[in-house]
Amino acid sequence: MTEYKIGGYKIPDIYQGGYSSLNPSNNYITAGSMGLTTDPRTANVLQEVSTKLSSGVKQIEIAAVSPEIFDSMPTPHLKEVNRLSKLTGINVSLHAPVIDVSGIDPRSGFSESERELSEKKVTEALLRSKELNPDGNIPVTFHAAEGIPASQLLPPSEREEKKKYKKLLVINKETGKMAPLEEEKKFYPRLADLEKGKDLSPEKRIDILNATEWDNSLSQVFFNQERAQEILGKNQVQIQHLMGDLKKMQEETGKVDLGILSPQQRQAYNNFLAAHNYIQDTHQQVDNLFSRAYEFGTPEQKHELKKISEEYKSTIKKNGNDPFAQSQSMIELVQNLKDKIVPEMYVPIEEFAVEKSSQTFGNAAFNSYKKFKDKAPTLVIENPPAGFALSTGEDIKNMVKESRKHFVKNAIKPINEDGLGMSKSQAKKEAEKVIGATWDVGHINMLRKFGYSEEDIIKETEKVAPYVKHVHLSDNFGFEHTELPMGMGNVPLKKMMKKLGEKGFEAKKIIEAGHWFQHFKTPPFQEVLEAVGSPVYSMKMAPYWNQAPGLQEGYFSGYGQMLPQINYETFGAGWSQLPQELGGQSPGAKGGRMSGRQME
Repeated sequence: MTEYKIGGYKIPDIYQGGYSSLNPSNNYITAGSMGLTTDPRTANVLQEVSTKLSSGVKQIEIAAVSPEIFDSMPTPHLKEVNRLSKLTGINVSLHAPVIDVSGIDPRSGFSESERELSEKKVTEALLRSKELNPDGNIPVTFHAAEGIPASQLLPPSEREEKKKYKKLLVINKETGKMAPLEEEKKFYPRLADLEKGKDLSPEKRIDILNATEWDNSLSQVFFNQERAQEILGKNQVQIQHLMGDLKKMQEETGKVDLGILSPQQRQAYNNFLAAHNYIQDTHQQVDNLFSRAYEFGTPEQKHELKKISEEYKSTIKKNGNDPFAQSQSMIELVQNLKDKIVPEMYVPIEEFAVEKSSQTFGNAAFNSYKKFKDKAPTLVIENPPAGFALSTGEDIKNMVKESRKHFVKNAIKPINEDGLGMSKSQAKKEAEKVIGATWDVGHINMLRKFGYSEEDIIKETEKVAPYVKHVHLSDNFGFEHTELPMGMGNVPLKKMMKKLGEKGFEAKKIIEAGHWFQHFKTPPFQEVLEAVGSPVYSMKMAPYWNQAPGLQEGYFSGYGQMLPQINYETFGAGWSQLPQELGGQSPGAKGGRMSGRQME
C-alpha cells in the first residue's frame, strides 16, 4: 500500500484506520484475562475488592505484600471475598508477603534457622490463601528474593567467553559472609609488560579466593605436622628405644609403670607426648578440613575424596600404632588435599540463594499439597526488580526447577517418613502443577539501567516462558521501580507476550499500577485496555480499545456544539430518551427541532 506523506505528516498520524475483525492482529491480550490489585497499604480487602469490581475486571489480586498488613486481614473477611467472587464470577489470586526466603541477611550472612522460619511463613501464606478459594488452585505469588544484593551482570553485548560479571557478589557457604569482587589489575614481576599489568576478572578472582582460602586453612595443619616431624626426627632413637622398653614392660608385668622410668626415658617420653599432641591436633584439623571439602565439594571432588579416604584408611591399618608411620601417613593425606582438592567455599550469591530459597519453596509447596492434594494452591515465584538477587529469567527458571526437585524429593519418601510414597514420575507431574513462575514485565525491564537492550530483555522472557503461570503488568522506563499502566513506559509487552506463547496468554495478568493510583487517583484499567489492543467486545473482534481515541466511539458520542443534544433526542441515535416519533417527550420550551427554541 502506498503511504502518502504531506508536510511531514502521514495519514496514520491523523487516523489510525479500522482493523479487520477477520484479522485481529492487534488483539494480543483480552480484557477477561486481566485484573487489578487491591491497595497494598490497607487490610480492608472487602472495600478494596468491591471498589475494583466496579471497574469491570474479571481478576482481582489481594496485595498482601507487607507481612503486617497480611496478618491484619481477618479470616472472615477473606471468606467474604470468596463469597463475593462467586457472586460476581471473578477469579481471585494472592500476592503473598514479600519476605526473604533464603535465610540470607546482608548484614549477618546466612542462617539456617532464619531459612526455616521463612519456610513456615511461606507455608502459612499458602494455607491462608485457601480461604479466598477453597475449591481451586489459587495462584499465590512470592518474590524469589527480598533485600539480597545482587551481582552485576555485564550486558550480553559486552560479555566474553569467560567474562560475565562487572561485579560478582560471593558468599562463603560455611560462614555466610559476603564479599564483592570486581575486575582488578595486578602487577606481577614475571609479566612481560609490567606497565600493562594483568586484568583479573571477577570470575578469575573467585577461583583465586577459593584457592587462597584453602591454602590458608591447610597452613596450620602443615605447621603442626612439621612440629611433630621435627620432634620425632630429633628424638627418633630415644623414642624408639622407649617404645621398645614400654612394650617389654607391658609383656612382663601386664602394665606400664611410668614412675620407674629413668631421666633419659622420661625425657624421651615427654618428647613423644609433645609429638603425639601435635599429631592429634593435626588429625582433628584434617578431619574438619576433609569434612568441609566433602560437604561443599563438587561431585567430581567428592569422588576424589573417597579415593583419598580409602588410601588413607589402608595406610593407617598397615602402620598400626607406629607414631613415625602415622606422621608420614598424615603428611601424605594433607598433601593430597592440597594438590587434588580446592573446595568451592565461595560461590556467586545467586547460586547459593537459589539453593536455599528453592528448599524453602519446595518444602512449603509440598506441605500445602500434602493437606489439600488436587486443590492445593499454586506457588508462583516472581522475579523481583532488576538490581536485586534472583531477578533475571535465568534465575527464575533455575529457582522453579530446583524447587520442583525439592517437592519431588519429599513426595517420593515413604508415608512413614512424612512423604506420600509417590512414584518419581507422578511426583514430577504434581510438582509442575503446583510450582511455577510469575513473570513481572516491569521488573525485568529495569535491566535497561545495566545496559541491556530491548532484545536482551525479550530473551530473558524467552528463558522463563515454559514455567510461567501468572503475569504482572506494569510499565516503567527501565531505571526506577515505577508502576505505570502499560503503554506509558518502554516495556516491550507485545514482543514479550509472543515469547510467553500460549501459557502467557492463558495466564492471569494482573495490572500493578500503584504509582498511577498514587498520583492520578483513577483506575488504570481503560489505559491498559487501550495499550494491549484488547477488543471492546467479548467475541475477540474489532473494534479495539486502542481504536477509541481515533474513532471517538462511545455511548455518548455526538453530544457537543456541532451535533446538539436536541437533534439526537428528536431523531434517535442517542441513549438518553426515546425520540418524539416513538412517544418521547422533548424537555424545555417548544421550538425548532434543531435548537429547541420557539420559532420566531
